[in-house]
Amino acid sequence: MGKSAQQVEFGWFIPTTGDGKYIGVEPQRESTADYMIQVAQAAERSGFTFALIPTGGACIDSWIVGSTIAAHTQVLRPLVAMRPGLIAPVLAARMAASLDQVTGGRALINIVSGGSPQDLTATGDPLADDHDARYERTREFLDIVKSVWTNSHEQTVKFLASNQTAQQGKEPLHYSGRFFELKGGASLPAPVQKPHPPFYFGGSSPAGKRVAAETADVYLMWAEPLEWIREQIAEVEALKTELGRERELRYGLRAQVLVRETEEEAWREAWEIISKVDPQALLASSKRFTQTDATNQKRQNELREGSRANNFVIGPNLWTGLSTVRGGGAVLLVGTPDQVADRILEYIDLGISSFILSGYPHLEEAEITGELLLPAVKRKLEKRQQTEGVRT
Repeated sequence: MGKSAQQVEFGWFIPTTGDGKYIGVEPQRESTADYMIQVAQAAERSGFTFALIPTGGACIDSWIVGSTIAAHTQVLRPLVAMRPGLIAPVLAARMAASLDQVTGGRALINIVSGGSPQDLTATGDPLADDHDARYERTREFLDIVKSVWTNSHEQTVKFLASNQTAQQGKEPLHYSGRFFELKGGASLPAPVQKPHPPFYFGGSSPAGKRVAAETADVYLMWAEPLEWIREQIAEVEALKTELGRERELRYGLRAQVLVRETEEEAWREAWEIISKVDPQALLASSKRFTQTDATNQKRQNELREGSRANNFVIGPNLWTGLSTVRGGGAVLLVGTPDQVADRILEYIDLGISSFILSGYPHLEEAEITGELLLPAVKRKLEKRQQTEGVRT
């Protein structure tokens, strides 16, 4: 039986490097605290249940932004970036547990193992040039984070009762790995969510998928044609079987979205987003995007170049035009509410249950998407459930 509307979650995106209708030019709006709060509140009102906060490059720190928007929303959950290699695992565990505490159990954690070579080098990552080793380090990092969280749950009551320094379980956590050495590891407070705040994890390489199959709660992919997504899910499911994992693993999709009442208006608005880009800037972007060891970015590059002769159309209502300007997940779902809702349902049928959407500018597009698209998806899912119920 297919997923119900209650089993599918929709998240929005908080722009932390400026915002506006056009990309590839100077942002028309600054990412002030007031503006990012407005975007978060609009997303919450529009029916989104969480918000991705980006990391790296010129982004304002995701933990600061996550704490800020959580303080000005009621139920919206901040998805913040935990970056192994740039922060000690016990400190990361304490920060995430603290965010979970002050938000009443709303914290979500985005595990970011890599990034652009320039960003990794600029932040002093010693594994900037060793792609697979970064994922090995992530595995160790998460082993420590989960272990100190498990111990902190057991120890919090004793700590509060005795008002003394807590020892983790019967013994402090000792850890010896390739990348981390820890003696007497301890972390308080305990997270509100048990066993821990959910881990969202992206990585399209074999190394990334293996670690995701071991550790993630939600495996994230950038939007691609259906067959490509089907293949990725099959690979991760095979790894789950190989590793003997029984715990549920959900699948998520990161996509751009633009819905309008008519298809003609939607496509006109889509091309308008990249209409202000200088041709020289396009050449510079294409060169920059090829300088990566990230498998998911290479896949986006392949989609863009393979669709260039077809006006960047890669399938019904799927457009790669934004990837001529921006890196990362740049495939745009474009069309009428019913058309884009049908594309969403096709992904749901493959096993996707978590969608992270965004559009330009993020404030207005959160409202438009919440008004036009989310109700259409819900309506179609409920109709499908009713039909399946009758057949049963």
